[in-house]
Amino acid sequence: QVQLAETGGGLVQPGGSLTLSCEVPESLTDYAIGWFRQAPGKEREGVACISDTDDNTTYYINDVEGRFTVSRDSAKAAVYLQMNRLRPEDTAVYSCASLCGLFTTDGYYSRYYGQDHWGRGTQVTVSS
Repeated sequence: QVQLAETGGGLVQPGGSLTLSCEVPESLTDYAIGWFRQAPGKEREGVACISDTDDNTTYYINDVEGRFTVSRDSAKAAVYLQMNRLRPEDTAVYSCASLCGLFTTDGYYSRYYGQDHWGRGTQVTVSS
């Protein structure tokens, strides 16, 4: 089973930073990769995306733009989510997946390849 794997979650104080890593299987390294989060009692939402390796354009929801940065290291088959100026409302389980779907300031952006693969998620808690 093809599966991605997230690491890097944890507890951080408001205003702090955290970097999540997503290990991407070799078969998916050219795909667009999305970061999603699900807070308790809420639906999962896409928060960031990096397009496929022909482009590597990045996309963000308005709430995280300017605070979060998504990047790719193709040599390491990894995608990262650098999160700065974290807020308590950023608390959620963060997952990466081989698809994108999020509302950016320019409209809805999505990428889907007919089959989606997910990681198990990593908990991010922002609290003092």
